[in-house]
Amino acid sequence: MLKGLLLARELKAMGYEVEVLTGFPNYPGGVIYPGYRLKAFQKETIEGISVTRVPLYPSHSRSAIGRVFNYLSFAAAAAIYGMLQRKRFDVAYVYHPPLTVGMAAAAIGLVHRVPFVYDIQDLWPDTLESTGMMPNRRALAIVASACRLVYRRATVIIAQSPGFEKRLLERGVPRHKLHMIYNWCDETALAATNQAGQVPPGMRGRFNIVFAGNMGQAQALDAVVLAAAQAHAADARIQFVFVGGGVQVRQLREMVAAQGLGDAVLFLPRVPINEVGVILRAADALLVHLRDDHLFSITVPSKTQAYLFSGKPILMAVRGDAADLVKQADAGVCAEPEDPESIAKAAIRLASMEPDALAGMGIRGKVFYDENLSIKVGVARLATLLEQAGNAKSEEALFGKKGERPASSTRT
Repeated sequence: MLKGLLLARELKAMGYEVEVLTGFPNYPGGVIYPGYRLKAFQKETIEGISVTRVPLYPSHSRSAIGRVFNYLSFAAAAAIYGMLQRKRFDVAYVYHPPLTVGMAAAAIGLVHRVPFVYDIQDLWPDTLESTGMMPNRRALAIVASACRLVYRRATVIIAQSPGFEKRLLERGVPRHKLHMIYNWCDETALAATNQAGQVPPGMRGRFNIVFAGNMGQAQALDAVVLAAAQAHAADARIQFVFVGGGVQVRQLREMVAAQGLGDAVLFLPRVPINEVGVILRAADALLVHLRDDHLFSITVPSKTQAYLFSGKPILMAVRGDAADLVKQADAGVCAEPEDPESIAKAAIRLASMEPDALAGMGIRGKVFYDENLSIKVGVARLATLLEQAGNAKSEEALFGKKGERPASSTRT
């Protein structure tokens, strides 16, 4: 995962000894990358960081069975490898999802008496139910029980948003274990983007509202296409630009063609992160949109941080925590998700603003990111938690007294 790689780099730069245990690369296509082949394990060094890869079943299809085999195979291989290791380490950092990685960390921690920090990036079983990946109630209950078990074994739990933090507290996670740290973006890649790249011809002379990223069911971009039609009818300069790929791209293209919206919506192919900055710089505003679901109201989509870092006004069509960030930063306008009229009104409002007002939104967003969400700020907080967990010596320090909850604690 991107966050894990950026974290490893930053911790190493801070002087920590870092080792990574991961699988053979196969995301997003579910095919092992060229130059790799499945075997018992493989060691390599990447940017001075020791990386050990263990085997897994490669799959990133929409098949639930394929995903389950992918999750379980890596967890089993990682647990076996970790439990057999003789080298002593002070603390483990684990990135969730999937839950099975946390289960592997719990097993390794029990064998070696080592604490682990559990970073919750996706709430289970909520996401499994919301996406339809696991509709069976009994199965969801089993997953929920497994989550509670891993939460008990973790020394520190990190939530990626205030909403996640609140939900985890409601589920019985002790206050003293729980900390909230916002995610960051790949600042180096975005800052070092190809300066010589050319702005796509279709964007020239238009007021471009750009959506960059995966186009799947969770993004619900059919509502944005309808909004684009309304906004373009009111102001012919307005154009929504979709950059990337995903399972819904074909359907969206067909929708645009069927309704004759070629002047209102422009599709661009997926580009590497170190090249997407050319498109982001050419944008007049950047769009975040997710399906109107209670789970997404407590989620901060990762593109939020990237957009704030890019210094462009944001059209935030997600409820809750993500919208609150944009409001706190005064870095854009908010609209109701899956509401074409609301999104269109927000687009028209942005297009009617003076250039200085738009630039001011972008500047405020960048300042807010630097002060609150940057990798420097986030890793400094996380490093403190890793040290605290690693310095825990006793069973009580690691796991707490059964049933005990401190009266107060410091929030990170």
